[in-house]
Amino acid sequence: LSLDAGRTLSLVGESGSGKSLTALAILRLLPGGARMTAGSVCFQGRDLSTLSEGEMRSVRGAGISLVFQEPMTALDPVMRVGEQVAEVLRIHGQATGSAAMDRAVELLEAVRVPQPGLRARDYPHQLSGGLRQRVVIAMALACRPPLVIADEPTTALDVTVQAEVLALLRDLRDRFHLSLLLITHDFGVVAQMADHVAVMQQGRIVEAG
Repeated sequence: LSLDAGRTLSLVGESGSGKSLTALAILRLLPGGARMTAGSVCFQGRDLSTLSEGEMRSVRGAGISLVFQEPMTALDPVMRVGEQVAEVLRIHGQATGSAAMDRAVELLEAVRVPQPGLRARDYPHQLSGGLRQRVVIAMALACRPPLVIADEPTTALDVTVQAEVLALLRDLRDRFHLSLLLITHDFGVVAQMADHVAVMQQGRIVEAG
């Protein structure tokens, strides 16, 4: 795979073909028992597979961020959503104290969460699925990473909300000149979003164009 700045690559394939594992391998977040045995992950001139865990922590979120397909698994259920966005900024040294919360509200507004100042005080269970996904996208964009990996970001949403989230991702990609690796099994999503497509089957790229 290769992906240029400001472009969208869709990685498609049936369930179990290895799409999500590929995303986790890029970020060195493979589950227990899985490991990279060959190959490299080149990002901004560095091979991520050779970095220490400390160096990788500085890449995750600030260089490459991940939007999960099920926002309820990505969000802390006992923490207000504004605090969760602000925490990303604090961890990466982008903002501190009340400035981090102010920036979090701005990010929620950027991803079109209505009444962001009020919603920032809500817990995840108080938001609809579509709004939770917008919060996850706000967290992914908090540090303005050049690469966003979106793993089936609309799977759990109804068709109308799917269209809104896809339009939002497209708008944010263009506004911030992001590279977007979009993982999906839906060719309708590919048709709307992708500049390039790679097809996976049984752990291998079998077609690309």
